[in-house]
Amino acid sequence: MTTAYGTVLVVEDEESIADVLAIALRYHRFEVMIAGTVREALALSERTRPDVALLDVMLPDGDGRALGRELRERRPDLALVFLTARDSPAEIVGALGFGDDYITKPFDVDVVIARITAVLRRTRPADVLPQRPPLRYGDLELDETTYSVRRAGRTVELTPTEYALLRFLVRNGGRIVPKEQLLRHVWQYEHTPPESTVVETYISYLRRKLDALGPPVITTRRGVGYGLA
Repeated sequence: MTTAYGTVLVVEDEESIADVLAIALRYHRFEVMIAGTVREALALSERTRPDVALLDVMLPDGDGRALGRELRERRPDLALVFLTARDSPAEIVGALGFGDDYITKPFDVDVVIARITAVLRRTRPADVLPQRPPLRYGDLELDETTYSVRRAGRTVELTPTEYALLRFLVRNGGRIVPKEQLLRHVWQYEHTPPESTVVETYISYLRRKLDALGPPVITTRRGVGYGLA
């Protein structure tokens, strides 16, 4: 039986780390499944439906990012959080290209819990009701029941975090939304990391996908934030 807060698939080959994560997650009322390899993770994901996968990037039989891509193909609504000892900008941007968050090693277990909770909060918003009408802005339409997006009648495939970011921009209409506000409401950051480029990274992902179907729709107010044209 799942807990009130959801199910986490932990994919980590170091048993001591996996045990610490499992104990902390269960204490915070998550159900936890543990896999030490890509093969075990894929088998578990076939039998169950986790809400979020916490993936080590370096696994004994493969790459955690490749595993994340395969899990996302099977379950587009599955949230992905990466654990990595690599903290270069290229590694971070690569992980965020299709994942929802990343955590560098060594980590504080309380931070891991907070980040997983934040990811689930933005990918499974409690205030979304099945009967709510679609959100519309120009030729954009966001279906709040299926979490799908269409532009000019054509489907746009977005990750859960990309969807959450676009939804917040649509709800704010043509207003410029400060970067700090986006970090608070989309990423649930209480204190803005001064070096964070996560907003810029996800704005670029949205632009690439949306601009392929029409004129540029996201505007930038340099030094302030972003909005819709």
